[in-house]
Amino acid sequence: MMYSIVVFPSSKVQEVANSYRKRYDSTYALVPPYIRLKEGFELDEAKLPELVGHLEQVASSTESFTAHFHRVSSFHPTTNVIYLAVQNKEPFTELHQKIANQCVNEKETYAYVPHLTIGRDLSDDELRDVTGQLSMAKIDLTSEIDRFHLIYQLEDGIWSVYQTFLLKK
Repeated sequence: MMYSIVVFPSSKVQEVANSYRKRYDSTYALVPPYIRLKEGFELDEAKLPELVGHLEQVASSTESFTAHFHRVSSFHPTTNVIYLAVQNKEPFTELHQKIANQCVNEKETYAYVPHLTIGRDLSDDELRDVTGQLSMAKIDLTSEIDRFHLIYQLEDGIWSVYQTFLLKK
């Protein structure tokens, strides 16, 4: 089964992200807005208890924090993805490293950059147009990050939460 590890931001941040995602993100109907901590990976169900144990240990040793989204950016020319950039990347990077250290041994496709995708699968022209418009928007959003989620993909492509892990307060 396909799994991933993500953070869902506050409902306010999700609301703003979805206002763009419904127009620009082909996965809008499949998963709520998220910050990825671990890329999608295949895992045999027999190994799930070991992963869950590791994630519980990571959560219990990690302090909750506040994420600040401050601008719109893109990964062009690597990929045509538009995202809300996270100003304080360090807590996400630290959490990503703790999870990845003992998680699935697959290599990441890209270097880890914490972000919240608001558009993907755009043509080059559409990407330039949308990025140009959104770069003028004032973005100043915060979200308390006090949990992360192990999610899995259903046969119809929709992602569902398998388990939630609470961070230290």
